[in-house]
Amino acid sequence: MSTLTTEHVTITFGGVTAVADVSLRAEPGEILAIIGPNGAGKTTLFNIIAGIYRPARGRITLAGEDVTSLAPHLLARRGLSRTFQNLQIFFRMTAAENVMVGRHLHEARGLLPHLFALPAALRQNRATRRKAEELLDFVGLASFADQDAGTMPYGALKRLEIARALAAEPKALLLDEPAAGCNPVETREVDGVIRKVAASGVTVVLVEHDMRLVMRISDRILVLDQGRMLAEGSAAEVRANPEVVKVYLGAHA
Repeated sequence: MSTLTTEHVTITFGGVTAVADVSLRAEPGEILAIIGPNGAGKTTLFNIIAGIYRPARGRITLAGEDVTSLAPHLLARRGLSRTFQNLQIFFRMTAAENVMVGRHLHEARGLLPHLFALPAALRQNRATRRKAEELLDFVGLASFADQDAGTMPYGALKRLEIARALAAEPKALLLDEPAAGCNPVETREVDGVIRKVAASGVTVVLVEHDMRLVMRISDRILVLDQGRMLAEGSAAEVRANPEVVKVYLGAHA
């Protein structure tokens, strides 16, 4: 069973069709990249999948369940996590505390146990802290656990966002420009984390402009142009597709 599918998804804004008849599937442990020129509809498609936009037509499934038009918090409960192109970090919290926030769906949230620091609440907090430390180690940030996020390097913050998204234990992880703004060393670190996430069985769907990264790590690539599917296939197939070359480089090139 595919982890994530869209079937003929379409959305319009003021008469302009931003995404038209897009169908995709992403399997467990697969890395699927969505690429295309600026304005191709990549982020809009992400926003539809993540429940921010409601499609005019089409259907979305997560682990076989129809989740079309569910709100983001309901999608999170069903196993969909997302990062954003612009950092969404709590800069005055430590790295560990940032990841702990991502565990809220797996915690009992009664007021009184926490208000009076009852043993059950203390045990839960310790378990959440242990899980956060495990995830920080997973993304290579164990040494930053007690450091304020606001003092961490930019590339480390990109990996911290991935760790926090993984704290929700997703079936599918949407990464919006995970290497945006990273230098080559930081990009390789993000590359390694994405590979580890997929190897753990989580489905990864990413939008990314760094074509070197995309070609290195993707199992399959979906190319959008003006909201429509232009091509789909392996890195080698997409790279050799004349329509893709035309869109990125121009017909003369």
